[in-house]
Amino acid sequence: MTGEFEFQYPWLLGLLALLPVYALLRGKTGRLSALTFSSAEIVRAAGASARAAAGRFLLFLRLLVVALGIVALAGPRLANYHVETETPGIDIMLVLDLSWSMMAIDMGRPAEKLSRFAIASGVLKDFIAKRPNDRIGLIAFSGVPYLASPLTLNHGWLIENLARLHVGIITDLGTAIGDAVAVAAKRLKAVPNSKSRVMILLTDGDNNLGKIDPLPAAQLAAALGAKIYSVGIGIEAPCNLPAFDPATGQFRLDANGNVIPTLLLQPANYSVLGKMSALSGGRFYRATNQRELQTIYDQIDRLEKSRVKLRRFATYEPLYAWPLLAALGCLAVELVLANTRYRRVP
Repeated sequence: MTGEFEFQYPWLLGLLALLPVYALLRGKTGRLSALTFSSAEIVRAAGASARAAAGRFLLFLRLLVVALGIVALAGPRLANYHVETETPGIDIMLVLDLSWSMMAIDMGRPAEKLSRFAIASGVLKDFIAKRPNDRIGLIAFSGVPYLASPLTLNHGWLIENLARLHVGIITDLGTAIGDAVAVAAKRLKAVPNSKSRVMILLTDGDNNLGKIDPLPAAQLAAALGAKIYSVGIGIEAPCNLPAFDPATGQFRLDANGNVIPTLLLQPANYSVLGKMSALSGGRFYRATNQRELQTIYDQIDRLEKSRVKLRRFATYEPLYAWPLLAALGCLAVELVLANTRYRRVP
């Protein structure tokens, strides 16, 4: 909001240019006295003084009154301009895999000891921060899906809930992709007056549990108006699952501080994810490292942009009373002086 001084009818200020013309056309001001003197020499100086002191000053006051009146008629005012943002935001449901395979450390540098989940959660936090105008929710799933956050504009609270998650927090083992997608689609549909519905599914495995298969779940999402962007993560080679504590999601290390390998994980088959995205009008992506995953979410961010509309309006504070009061004050002074100190004798 900015305050700017302006006139409602600025063209009226052009009348001010007529005042000097009027003063010039009037010529000498002040009327000569009607008294008779025995010598013209006696009153010559007095008459000039009277015209200079009384006539010119009173004319100046009258011109000032008219000038202030013109300024008041021009409508001086203080304009306070406001700009409101109207953003028809996008409803986005993040669907995050918390199955045990998300503890694999194949996507980061070996010295970093960053699991797939740690990398994914960091990218999600960055994605959420870039979209302040969108309602975003979070579904976490392993053997069953759980609502970690409903659709909300309170992204600080959403990120706090994301930070509370860890692999092992869901005790039901497995990867129920179909069930998670179905729950996310129903949550998106439950929000009224939604302009656009988007689901971003991140997983590193195949669907191996649940009541609903992935493709029927994708068809349900499409029927409810939700578009699925699916992201498959993990390298294209077998890798070991490190030992970790399911109660905390922390790695168990040996005496030298190295992770302890356990199960051998095989690469997942992501063809189903591609079919799910195609059925719903979305896209499928693959990420084998942190940089690729960040690039994918940046691409999705650019594809699903909220349209921002700016509405500009102004409120006005009228100021015409000030020049009007000044004009009345000058008129009062002129009348008082014309009838007292500068009174003319007929």
